[in-house]
Amino acid sequence: MTINILAFGIAKEIVGGASTSADLPSHTTVAQLRRRLEEQYPQLGKLASYMIAVNNEYAATDSLINEQDEVAIIPPVSGG
Repeated sequence: MTINILAFGIAKEIVGGASTSADLPSHTTVAQLRRRLEEQYPQLGKLASYMIAVNNEYAATDSLINEQDEVAIIPPVSGG
């Protein structure tokens, strides 16, 4: 399955744009997606932390990703 992945903040700079895509096998978990993204974009793995959101909600590492899901990389946010 091919999924579109939205990127925000520093993640947008790392992946080279506001979105990227990934070809994944069925029954891929968020943890497997993270590993795949960090292999493709090693700078992601160097961030202090980042979250994966699926359908506008932060996803647990064991959550499954479906082809129709909206997936986003949410980098760490600082503020004051």
